[in-house]
Order: sequence, then structure tokens, then C-alpha cells
Amino acid sequence: QVQLVESGGGLVQAGGSLRLSCAASGRTFSSYTMAWFRQAPGKEREFVAAISWNVYSTDYADSVKGRFTISRDNARNTVYLQMNSLKPEDTAVYYCAASRFKSASSSPVAYDYWGQGTQVTVSS
Repeated sequence: QVQLVESGGGLVQAGGSLRLSCAASGRTFSSYTMAWFRQAPGKEREFVAAISWNVYSTDYADSVKGRFTISRDNARNTVYLQMNSLKPEDTAVYYCAASRFKSASSSPVAYDYWGQGTQVTVSS
């Protein structure tokens, strides 16, 4: 069982930056692929970024490539999402997710555990 708690969301102006954190409980964090998804009002949950258990593999949605960076610190049981050059269309609730699959996946069904989400609002 893994529990995930996101933090770091907030209100930021367009062009600004935020860093989201996701703290995980459990001794097996380092064996999980981790990802960030987001969901805007009235829209389906969408993939943002993922990082494999051994940090050798990352994947990004086209809409965030070059602006967002996912990383993890297995010693701290934490995964991060550094978000730069934020745009109003990045406004959403951001969710952290953990998967027992070893390779990064963009499909929500591949993920076994989810956090409660943190709101990111980007003003124009």
C-alpha cells in the first residue's frame, strides 16, 4: 500500500514557475514508476509526465515538453514536478500517481495509487 500526498500548488501569473512535490509513504517507493496527471474543470484527466523507478526513463505530454521536468528522490520518497513558463491552460488539479509497472506509462489505468490532488491556477 502506498499513500501519496501532493503539495506546492497555488496561484501564479502566466510565465511563472511552481514546483509540485509528492510525498509517498511505504518502504517500496523506489520500486514504483511515478507520474503526474492533471484534470481541468469539465475535462478528462490527462497525462503530464512520468518517471521510471530507476530514473532512467521519463516521458512527457507534448503540451508540457521543454517547460516541465519530473524528478524523484528515492531517499526522500518524493517525486517532483518543476513547472516553468506556465500558461493559463496549465490550470488544473494536479495528481500524483504510482504504478507497479516498471516502465513509464501515460495511461491512468496503469497506476495503482493516487494522491488527493493539488490545485494549480495560472492567471493571464
